[in-house]
Amino acid sequence: MTEPPITLLIVDDHPVVRHGLLGIFAASGAGFEVLGEAADGVTAVALAERLDPDVVLMDLRMPGGGGVEAIRELSRRCPRCRVLVLTTYDTDHDTIPAIEAGATGYLLKDAPRDELFTAVRAAAEGRTVLSPAIAARLVSRVRSPRSAALSAREGEILRLVAKGTSNREMAAVLFISEATVKSHLTHIYGKLGVKDRAAAVATAYDRGILG
Repeated sequence: MTEPPITLLIVDDHPVVRHGLLGIFAASGAGFEVLGEAADGVTAVALAERLDPDVVLMDLRMPGGGGVEAIRELSRRCPRCRVLVLTTYDTDHDTIPAIEAGATGYLLKDAPRDELFTAVRAAAEGRTVLSPAIAARLVSRVRSPRSAALSAREGEILRLVAKGTSNREMAAVLFISEATVKSHLTHIYGKLGVKDRAAAVATAYDRGILG
């Protein structure tokens, strides 16, 4: 007896991407059936509730309802659906919230077709799927001693650095000496694993520490 196809809902705000994925799965002959498509997270949740797909292929950054919020809602309202994130964004700022929200897997859009098929099958079975690049970074992040949390004062200084505030200006605003500011900056650089102000700000945004 033939296995029933794995049913899919494709969620992406770019029509070309949706149609491309639809074509890939339609031409695969590999036991997939696309039930529908959505251009934003809100529509995705409504469709998922109505269509009950096995797997939701979810982009993250979309106008009118982002992926993370949709994943959280799907986890609550459609617990049978497995969400496989398919996106171009691989920063910790994107990866961690999506996984915490309930995504079963996280794949990048440059993944080969066969890798996509394998990931969809694995997600349908409830197995965690991570692109090799994402998995390597998550392991590195967990193992890295530099992931120590910033203190409240260090966070305050980092936010001022992000605004372009000089050491002298920070010292005046915070009522501390310039030497103390430099000491805090040294600790911030060490915790973030960077060597200068620009890299500290970029890394902080990447990790979701800033905004």
